[in-house]
Amino acid sequence: MQKYDYIITGMGASGLMLGYHLISDPYFDQKQILMIDKDVKDQNDRTWCFWEKGTGIWDEITTKEWNNIYFGSDNFSKKIEILPYHYKMIRSKDFYNFILNEIEKKSNIKIVQETLTSINEEENIVKVETDQNSYLGSKVFNSIILSPIFKEQKKYPVLNQHFVGWFIKTKENSFDDETATFMDFKVAQKGNTRFMYVLPISKTEALFEYTLFSKELLEKKEYENEIEFYLKEKTIINYEITEKERGCIPMTCFDFRKQNSKNIIHIGTAGGWTKPSTGFTFSLTLKNTRKLTKYLKKNTDLSKFGKRTKFWYYDLLFIDLLYKKNYLGAYLFSRLFEKNKITEILKFLDEESSVLDDVRITTSLPAGNFLKALWNRVFGKH
Repeated sequence: MQKYDYIITGMGASGLMLGYHLISDPYFDQKQILMIDKDVKDQNDRTWCFWEKGTGIWDEITTKEWNNIYFGSDNFSKKIEILPYHYKMIRSKDFYNFILNEIEKKSNIKIVQETLTSINEEENIVKVETDQNSYLGSKVFNSIILSPIFKEQKKYPVLNQHFVGWFIKTKENSFDDETATFMDFKVAQKGNTRFMYVLPISKTEALFEYTLFSKELLEKKEYENEIEFYLKEKTIINYEITEKERGCIPMTCFDFRKQNSKNIIHIGTAGGWTKPSTGFTFSLTLKNTRKLTKYLKKNTDLSKFGKRTKFWYYDLLFIDLLYKKNYLGAYLFSRLFEKNKITEILKFLDEESSVLDDVRITTSLPAGNFLKALWNRVFGKH
């Protein structure tokens, strides 16, 4: 049975980012690393977006970036300049190719295309089973959700960010390619939090994504009907669909860290690295993989990596409220964008705001709803 210093299970954003940071640091050159995924990573199977100031490590594979975003609702609508931030888009195929090309240059890292079946810690070693082989690892970093426990527990509500997206192409110039539609709530809410997300790649190409924050998923046709209706409302009629994508991201404050042990840590969505209140994962994953890479140089107990921050509590109240009153989403986000500077909003959502910043943001939202959510969280039953 082959033994490795580090085994990374799952080669999505978190797994590949961690692998990339490990091979980019000479400290880990003597570590033997194994990466496991059931799929060949050569497809555009997802799109990631994030905001950052100035240049970043992914700029050479960034498909498009915008300095303006649009927020739309019945209560408040505005095109907003976000400088010094830039809103950036990466297609997964470019991301995969970039990191896999770097991995190929290293002799201490191996990739196998196998399906993970189990991970078990045995004394001071971890046994990783796939459908084809067994491996031993001193440390295992798992980005695959293996247990439904977070869905079955009742203490922390679970919403889903679920969506269907169409990449469309038109013959005529149809889009303002300098502005990304961050959230457009001017769609029928139907008792949920529903919005359209639009990323114009050029004046003739754009991604339209019909998105919900809700408990229940829809039939695929319902998402697509809403995209068709939205395009018609925008008088975009002559177009071709070049690609489609579909996804579902859990939004919950369930403490995934409790599933970690001395030699096993869950990363990415499986580790609670998704921002519960928005579903954004890419930026937090980058921050956490950087922190984890530094942590590994000085610490051996993976169960002690990471800690609960003030933002976890903010997200907890927001999810509690949206879970019980899902129809409030458009109103809450409208208040957030109407009452605050966009730079402060982005800093807050990126979990980089000060206490004073937090006070300004939180007091701009309807206090009664959140106080009731807080009361229920402290004194209610879960």
